Amino acid sequence: MKLHLLKSKIHNAIVTSGDLEYEGSITIDSELLEMAQMIPNEKVLVVNNNNGERFETYIIKGDYGSRVIQLNGAAARCALPGDEIIIMTFAVMDEKEAGSHKPMVLIVDRNNNPKRRHRVGEEDELLS
Repeated sequence: MKLHLLKSKIHNAIVTSGDLEYEGSITIDSELLEMAQMIPNEKVLVVNNNNGERFETYIIKGDYGSRVIQLNGAAARCALPGDEIIIMTFAVMDEKEAGSHKPMVLIVDRNNNPKRRHRVGEEDELLS
């Protein structure tokens, strides 16, 4: 049996901008992508903590250190600049892999600066 498990997430990110004219996606600072172990074109589930909306899209790599979290295309209608969101990726694995899997969690501050990260069940690594 194959299971879909959380692979990684960026928690409490703040939407910095939106571009309705773009074809779609979410642009994320490439430094945050590295820290959260996410990659460009990876499918993400985004949860808007302000209105409860959930939507799927894919990642576009933003400039390193820019702290950009930009929603593009139709996704820009799902959250406004200033909204707090959670960005999650998932992986498909068998039960054996799932037993030892520990998702990566990156927690950011209100300016999208990395505060700390950890694998679920492990100690926090302080980043700021």
